[in-house]
Amino acid sequence: MSYVVEEILASYDRVGGMNNTDAYSLPSKRAIGGICEDMLQILFPGFHDEEAIHKKSLPVLTRHRVSSVMERLEEQVRQSMNLCDARRRGGLATPSLLEFFQTLPEVREILHTDIEAAYEGDPAAMNREEVILSYPFIEAIAIQRIAHRLHRACVPIIPRMMTEWAHGRTGIDIHPGATIGSYFFIDHGTGVVVGETSIIGNHVKMYQGVALIGRSLSGGQALRGLRRHPTIEDHVTIYAGTTIMGAETVIGAHSTIGANVFLTHSVPPYSLVFYEEKQLRILDKRKRQPEPALEWSI
Repeated sequence: MSYVVEEILASYDRVGGMNNTDAYSLPSKRAIGGICEDMLQILFPGFHDEEAIHKKSLPVLTRHRVSSVMERLEEQVRQSMNLCDARRRGGLATPSLLEFFQTLPEVREILHTDIEAAYEGDPAAMNREEVILSYPFIEAIAIQRIAHRLHRACVPIIPRMMTEWAHGRTGIDIHPGATIGSYFFIDHGTGVVVGETSIIGNHVKMYQGVALIGRSLSGGQALRGLRRHPTIEDHVTIYAGTTIMGAETVIGAHSTIGANVFLTHSVPPYSLVFYEEKQLRILDKRKRQPEPALEWSI
């Protein structure tokens, strides 16, 4: 045993960049997970609790939860500042978490539209309570929407830790930098990837395995801060297994993208995109009826 410990200690000396000793505190993955759990309780009171919540107790309970989360999140944000380089850290103030918490009613309003989109868009949904309790998408988009606000406030790493917490639980990977409109719905969800600079409009529906990704990562860090991901306009449906790539790619409003399509260029509004005999076809939905095979329900 002593030999094994000595070898591990020697590796700490040999391999730098993987140790954080005699340095500074970093954000805690466990703490961020707890904060995410509590944020879901604030956003969906009574749905993430083991016991029923009475309306009379809600004001006191909410004050306690907000106060607790704010205190813990403030500590994690303060620690996240240690990951900024010295020049940036000197001019970067800890953002006001009060302003962040003031956006939560707005977040709840838009999450209500997401729940409606899921319920109205899925004939398998028995009621809205089932959507909140059992659809992994709701958890993923709730965390992304609050993380997005922290991301816009230039909070380092915490937003990404939050969405990766949700990713690990749901299989849905939505970067906190992605901009997503109202009435958003991901059915099933497993394997969905939405990249950092993606822009998604209102009333967009996606299925499992959809990826909105950058065209190339060969540029590495030189691409940081640049638009790399596609734009999906309003009222677009994207079926399972489709990959849409590149910042120049815009999917026009009211389009339908069929399953397993690989798309690297824009399509105009009202497009119907699918493969037929291994050839990619793009039709105008206003001039012909959609293919029946594309209008499935799972």
